[in-house]
Amino acid sequence: MEYNIITKSIIDNLENPIALEQLYQSDKKRFIHSFEEVNKKFSHHLSVQIWHERLNRKSDGIGLTIKKEDVLFLGVASIIAGFIAKIPNLFGLIEDEYYARNFSFIVAPFLVIFFSRKNHLALKQIAIPLILIFLSALYINILPKIESNNSLILACIHLPIFLWAVIGYTFIGGDIKNNSLKIDYLKFNGDFLVMSALLVLAGGIFSGITLGLFNLIEVKIEEFYFNYVAIGGLSSIPLIATYLVQTNPSLVNKISPVIAKIFTPLVFITVLAFLITLLYTGKNIYSDRNFLLIFNVLLIGVMAIILFSVTEATKNESNKMIVLTLFMLSTLTVVVNGIALSAILFRLSEFGITPNRVAVLGANLLIFINLVLVSLKLYQVVSKKESVEKVGLIIAGFIPYYSIWAFLVTFLFPILFQYK
Repeated sequence: MEYNIITKSIIDNLENPIALEQLYQSDKKRFIHSFEEVNKKFSHHLSVQIWHERLNRKSDGIGLTIKKEDVLFLGVASIIAGFIAKIPNLFGLIEDEYYARNFSFIVAPFLVIFFSRKNHLALKQIAIPLILIFLSALYINILPKIESNNSLILACIHLPIFLWAVIGYTFIGGDIKNNSLKIDYLKFNGDFLVMSALLVLAGGIFSGITLGLFNLIEVKIEEFYFNYVAIGGLSSIPLIATYLVQTNPSLVNKISPVIAKIFTPLVFITVLAFLITLLYTGKNIYSDRNFLLIFNVLLIGVMAIILFSVTEATKNESNKMIVLTLFMLSTLTVVVNGIALSAILFRLSEFGITPNRVAVLGANLLIFINLVLVSLKLYQVVSKKESVEKVGLIIAGFIPYYSIWAFLVTFLFPILFQYK
């Protein structure tokens, strides 16, 4: 019996799963069509049975299976989160001061409860993160007025990082030694950001249509809409995004790798162009405080992109170009970080110790060490001495150190620097 090329290739490689997968990925339509013929003749073969089940799955697309108890939880949590967000208006508090201190508490407790429910944590395990959140809220709100006090501003900036680690504790089910689960948490954060952005975009379109329709009949609802509906919606977006990512990973798990592939080379080109321009213009970053602050914010942003891209690369180790680009980007960023560190040390020796300089120095040292280790491991991956999963483990292993530093800056800096 004569077979077409694809059919013959499938038959010849029934004992070679890698070759079958490559055939499928190269031309899915022709593979599926040819496989029907293979299934008729070789249905007794285990490999054919497995592929038959894979190709005939009924729910391979996006499907939302929402439980009643989840709807109830999301509804109640969204209402309470919206109320927390409206407290300044309801009780006449200063909005800037309130949100600087309490922004994280709008959703952090509910994310902890969500992951605790999902992982079926014991009451003792749930109590630890909830107590930490309660004590953090109490502490940050009894501090003196922020005004221009650097140590207090730093506490407000680093508190969300600490609470991010607390949420991560419940995400990994309290298994703090499991770096694989920490990698999953990093991946979740990437998918969470994508889903949140999509929900914000959808909410913006909905708001525009709603306001436009009421304006057509000359009914002004802008003030009511933004004060209640919009704030409530924004408060619930992190909760809804978390739920969708956790219960329907197929919604975004194909988008995140594409974003990583596109932005990694773009960021590398941008950082390289920045370094060249910096050398060409002769900009003195050692004396320009504002430039140095922006410089470090950009550095942290680049680090975040590297982390996200590396965690995505663990899904596809065969793509050598992604790994090579990540290696060049991480190496280049080590150089950039080295320049930033030298500038911070110069300012410390020249102008003395301040909360800002110590906080930035500590964060940059952590990032620098993390980047060096990542670069060395990526070099080993490029040299085929290590698997790319090892890079993810290095990144995941540093989460506790970032968390500890955030804790120190949040809770000890205001006291050490006497609320200055």
